[in-house]
Amino acid sequence: MFEGQVNTSNNQAKAVILLSGGLDSATVLAIAKSQGFECHTMSFDYGQRHKAELVAAQNLAQNLGAKTHRVMSMDMRAIGGSALTDDSIDVPVSGVEEGAIPITYVPARNTVFLSYALGLAEVLEADNVFIGVNAVDYSGYPDCRPEYIAAFETMANLATKAGVEGHKMHIQTPLIDLTKAEIIQQGLANGVDYSLTVSCYQADDLGRACGECDSCRLRKQGFSDAGVADPTIYQS
Repeated sequence: MFEGQVNTSNNQAKAVILLSGGLDSATVLAIAKSQGFECHTMSFDYGQRHKAELVAAQNLAQNLGAKTHRVMSMDMRAIGGSALTDDSIDVPVSGVEEGAIPITYVPARNTVFLSYALGLAEVLEADNVFIGVNAVDYSGYPDCRPEYIAAFETMANLATKAGVEGHKMHIQTPLIDLTKAEIIQQGLANGVDYSLTVSCYQADDLGRACGECDSCRLRKQGFSDAGVADPTIYQS
């Protein structure tokens, strides 16, 4: 992990990037960099079963030139309710029922993560928070929808000193309307090395993917649709 005091002597606009270590968040970081932002990345050790993503996030932050990278610790296992935070619940490998919210949904996770990012953005005097939510090739999570992001942005500008003082906070979702293939193409155009990313819900300690969970299937299909070789390392 690399952390440090932010150099406020320049006029480069700052942004906080939620960086999970997965394909989507890596692409978002690369897009924010391409737009000229000084990027400050934030990951979460929240009790998830797939800790390899934290190593991936660290490597991506360095590889893509983040100014600082922070890992925030919290215990969402104390809440449970998800296959990602409760080892007694199996990660599904047989697909998700259409219209159903899958058991890999972590209750209130994006709300918690965005709240931490909002706090850091205030401290850094950053007006932009980037998150890699997607409403096209996504797993049915309610906190990945455009209406949720719009509502959070409204709340952010009501609940912060910056917002009250007229410094509008923007929640940026550059992937919201893209297919997985389009996301991959954008990332490659902006220099993302997808071999550094970990998307699997149950990756092993080396970051090798199971190849069977919903996240793995979406990732595989994305590379196939993009006509790009899949750099993912699988367990078998």
